[in-house]
Amino acid sequence: MGALDHLSNMFDCSSGDHKKHKRRKQLQTVEIKVKIDCEGCERKVRRSVEGMKGVSSVTVEPKQNKLTVVGYVDPDKVVSRVAYRTGKKVELWPYVPYDMVAHPYAQGVYDKKAPSGYVRYDQDPSRNQLARANSIEVRYTTAFSDENTNACAIM
Repeated sequence: MGALDHLSNMFDCSSGDHKKHKRRKQLQTVEIKVKIDCEGCERKVRRSVEGMKGVSSVTVEPKQNKLTVVGYVDPDKVVSRVAYRTGKKVELWPYVPYDMVAHPYAQGVYDKKAPSGYVRYDQDPSRNQLARANSIEVRYTTAFSDENTNACAIM
C-alpha cells in the first residue's frame, strides 16, 4: 500500500471503522483441468463459471481438457464451483510447458496424458533431482560427441 493510499484511508471521514479495510482481489488467470467429452460438456463447463462474480472471460479448450478463467476470482472457489455444478473431477492445471522443466523425462514429471508440449509440474524439486554434470565433465563429453565439429581434430 502506497503512502497516498495510507493517508487517504487515515483522513477518510465516510467510514467509521478504519480497521475493517476490504482487500481487493487481484486479476488472475485460473487454468483448470476438467474432462470434456462433447459439446454438451463444453457448454456445461462454460456456464458453470460464466455467472460467477468477478469473472471477465472464460475460454474452453476441449482438445486439451482445459478451462481458463480470467477475472478477479479466487482459484479455489472457481475449482469448487466447477466441480459442484458439473459433477466432474476437477483440478488446477497441473502442466507446464516442456521448456520450463530441467529434466522433462524424469520420473514423476513425464506424463503420457499431458497435451503435446507440456509436462507435469512437480511441486517438490528434491524428489526428482538427477545427477548434473559439472563443467569439466561437460567439456569432456562434448569434446568427443558427433555434434562437435572439432571432434575429428581431437581424435
